[in-house]
Order: sequence, then C-alpha cells, then structure tokens
Amino acid sequence: MRDACPWTERYLQVRAATLELAAPLSDEDCGAQSMPDASPVKWHLAHTTWFFETFILERFEAGFQPFHPAFRVLFNSYYNGVGDKHPRPQRGLLTRPALAEVRAYRANVDARMAALVARRGNDAALAALLELGLQHEQQHQELILTDVKHLMAQNPLAPAYLPPPAASQPGQAGALDWQRCEGGLCDIGHQGDGFCFDNELPRHKAYVAPFELASRLVTNGEYLAFIAAGGYADPGLWLAEGWDWIRAQGIEAPLYWARNAATASGWDAFTLHGRQALDPAAPVTHISLYEADAYAHWAGARLPTEAEWEYAARTHRLQQMFGHCWQWTSSSYAPYPGFRPAAGAIGEYNGKFMVNQYVLRGASLATPAGHSRPSYRNFFPASARWQFTGIRLAR
Repeated sequence: MRDACPWTERYLQVRAATLELAAPLSDEDCGAQSMPDASPVKWHLAHTTWFFETFILERFEAGFQPFHPAFRVLFNSYYNGVGDKHPRPQRGLLTRPALAEVRAYRANVDARMAALVARRGNDAALAALLELGLQHEQQHQELILTDVKHLMAQNPLAPAYLPPPAASQPGQAGALDWQRCEGGLCDIGHQGDGFCFDNELPRHKAYVAPFELASRLVTNGEYLAFIAAGGYADPGLWLAEGWDWIRAQGIEAPLYWARNAATASGWDAFTLHGRQALDPAAPVTHISLYEADAYAHWAGARLPTEAEWEYAARTHRLQQMFGHCWQWTSSSYAPYPGFRPAAGAIGEYNGKFMVNQYVLRGASLATPAGHSRPSYRNFFPASARWQFTGIRLAR
C-alpha cells in the first residue's frame, strides 16, 4: 500500500495535467458542445471532480457537505445509482456555473482530498477508489482532446488547438508484412498486480486458431487507394447496416478529410494543429467499424478478433500497436466468463455498456501514459468516428 505522500503527489499530477489540456482554450471553447457524443471541456473538468466528491469525499470525509448541491445532478454522467442526471445532449447549454466556478470547485475538492489522504491514505478501500478516480480522470483527458478536435473542426475558421508542428517531409511507411501467429489455447485478460479496469477481468482461457496479423496499421495512402477504387460506392464490400449508414450520412471519406487539389494527395485533414495536408504514410484514423470492415474486405483480409489482437501483442513484435490509434476488432463488447461488476453505483462503470458496441485495442496518440497495455478494452458503437480509430488487418 502506498503511503499518503505518493498518493497526494500523484493525485495533484493527474489533476494538473487535466488543467494543462484546457489551458490553450478560451472560456467560450470550454463551454461549447459539438454533438451529443462529445462533452464541453468545462463539463469534463467538473465531472472528474464530481467523481472524487461523490464516490470518495461523500463516503470518507467527516461532516461531508457538497460544494454545491445541484452539481450532484449537473455533473453525473451515467450513474443511475447516484440519482438524476442532466441530459447528455444538453451539456453545452450549461452556461452556468461559469468556468471560473468550475475551477473553484476543482480547487475546493482538491484541498479536501489532500486533507483526507493525509489522514487516511493507507485505508485500502479509499486507496482503491482513489486509483479508480485517477484512472477515470485520465480517460477524460483523452476525451478532452478528441472532443476539442471535433469542436474545432465545426468552425469555418479551422482554428488550431495547438501551434502547427515544425515543417517536415511526409513519412515513409514500411512494407506491410504478415506475421504468422500459431495461436492455441491462450490466456486472455489482465495479468499482474498493476491496475486494470473491471472489464479486463477475469483472466481466462480462450482458443485462438492460427492466423496472420499485419505488421503495421493501414496508412492514409492505402486508404486513398480504396477510395479511388470506388470503395464507398460498392455495396458488396459493406455490412448492410454500414451501407445504409454511409448512404444516409453522405459519407465518402474518413472524418476530417476534405478534398484539396493544392496538396500532393488531393486531400487534407483537420488535426489538433489545424488543417494540414494529408500524410499518405501516416496511419488512417477517424474511421468507423463499418469503414474498417469494408476496407478489410476490399484488401482481401478481415479485422482481428480481440483475442487474436491480445495474443499477438503479447507474443510478437509488431509495429504501431500502441500510441497511434485505437484499432477496431470484429469482437462485440461482452463480459468475459465469470465477470462480475462491483456492488453499488461504482459497478456501473463498464458492465452496463456491454451491448451494441465493438471492442478496440491498442492506444492512440491522445491516450495518457499508463493506459497502453495488451489487455485494455476500449469500446464504441460501430458508427463512432470522432476518436482516433484505425485499422490493423488480419487473415
């Protein structure tokens, strides 16, 4: 068990990192919501604070009093066991509290948490919830970046969240090789004593038939070839639901791409640095499961299962497994054999979302350090594209 001082230091480091992500933004930037799936930065700042106040201070702090009684509803995300929630699509309408009051909320809770940890930092139950709260906040750090990118992309001025990077030449993608994986009866799920989320457990046996996995991710240039070959116009490549989706939405390229005859590839893409010429060698990102599956069919391959991906990540040296983009798998998000959510509202963290979603593996360029491991299970609906999602082929 950690003593109080390291807990306090780590707590403050994680909390400060969240504020650093908000630092380049104006108050107006922090209050806007670009779509129901995304949240305002102000809401992220408040909700992560709400987590510590609701699940830790309310339980462990002597004489607990909430910072503001209304915040229990305003900044509850999806915990039905806690009580009522403000509708998710209307988070951008919360002009009050102002950003300054949300920052005051964070400072108040941080001070109370520091005092609590100084007194009870060796309490096992407190330590477990503190670890979960910090991991939860780091998940929201990634969401801040993806939500800000989506917000900025709606602005005709194409504002940059960060200064443009130093000028550089487009990269060169290495050859795509196929790595043979023998498979067999293997162990799937988290191992060791480090932190994991409940959906990574229990570790269990799974049979994986022999397969091959691509040595690297699919590139923008390779995806351009799919577009040029009429991939978005060929219904034979698409799942029926995916075909209906691209037709209804008028989709003909990954999210944030736009045609630009002035660039070498004929396309550019909106990035956290503003609009940039498309780099053909970079991994293709911001695509749905539907698009990933259609591309795989066009390429004469398929998407890996999550068990195949984890097996390969543990046993083979492959490029770009972590730190570039989340990689779609063909596996529906479901509980592992023997999975049991925790008791109470905290048990709503992952288990109740195990329906109508698909698993992604790896980690993206927006993923905080410590959240890249072979057993980590990300999950989104098949149509989700605003996250850094990409393709690794299997066969």
